[in-house]
Amino acid sequence: MKFLASQIADLLGGKIEGNPNAEVYNVAKIEEGAPGMLSFLANPKYTHYIYETRSSVVLVNDSFEAKAPISATLIRVPDAYASFARLLGIYDQMSQDKKGVSSLAFVSDSAQYEDNIYIGAFAFIGENVKIGNNVKIYPQVYVGDNSVIGEGTTLYPGVKLYRNTLIGKRCVLHAGVVIGGDGFGFAPQSDGHYEKIPQVGQVIIDDDVEIGANTTVDRATMGATHIHKGVKLDNLVMVAHNVEIGENTAMAAMSGVSGSTHIGRNCVVGGQVGFAGHLHIADGSKFGAQSGILGNIKTPEGSFMGSPTMPLQQYLRTSAHLRHLDELVEQVELLKKQVEDLKKEKR
Repeated sequence: MKFLASQIADLLGGKIEGNPNAEVYNVAKIEEGAPGMLSFLANPKYTHYIYETRSSVVLVNDSFEAKAPISATLIRVPDAYASFARLLGIYDQMSQDKKGVSSLAFVSDSAQYEDNIYIGAFAFIGENVKIGNNVKIYPQVYVGDNSVIGEGTTLYPGVKLYRNTLIGKRCVLHAGVVIGGDGFGFAPQSDGHYEKIPQVGQVIIDDDVEIGANTTVDRATMGATHIHKGVKLDNLVMVAHNVEIGENTAMAAMSGVSGSTHIGRNCVVGGQVGFAGHLHIADGSKFGAQSGILGNIKTPEGSFMGSPTMPLQQYLRTSAHLRHLDELVEQVELLKKQVEDLKKEKR
């Protein structure tokens, strides 16, 4: 897709300096620009690149003042970074504007769906599934019986939704996501084997949730595993049965939440963080990477780190002491020797 500088300026409400007919068909960093590329300048550290960039069009802030000739066409906007992000969003939508149901997809006769959807090759849509308007289901997606997918949601290749899964509006599930697999429920028996506990609940995912590639969310033993509105889960996150994650909480890659833990709203969870089961985590809690949470967090808006986790300031002090551990051990050994010498003298 090609666009003229004038079209971009009209879309952003910007002012052109240079050739309004300059064409762009892709985007690039300003330092890596080439003819036909669109770049932006927002960070003053990169200002020198604008005088040498080969990009055809560059978005700049209204306040930018050129100190030398510039070959690129400029589009002045109030916030170059925000405008560039907006353009990327529009371009992404346009490049993925797929419609129609592939003849190679299987859609159950009892499934209900709007005309304005996309279902790719080798996708499977089970019995009594309901699919909203503007939903995109990419190839090799499995949607189990009685599931519901809200309007504007996108399921990328290889997503698997087990039966009775409820997905809200405008959600994004990336490749390999599995929603509704059995929770890890096994009862140890007297002879040493494990008896499986049937997982008969479901998963509910509210509106505007995004889930990264190969993340898994288990169905509840009874009731529901619930991911609330606006939650963002990174790649390779594990959410166990009957977990609840509050609105607008963000969780980075390779984190895991054990069964029946409730995480509050607006929490921020770093990578490789682990939560024990049956915990309650207060709203606004923040956890640094590789934290291990073994107990409830009752006070909102706290920051924590370490395994087992502790308040951030305490963790920083402890870490500082650990750096001097060898020196402290030597001092203790010296003091022990001095005490022994004093005892010998008294004898």
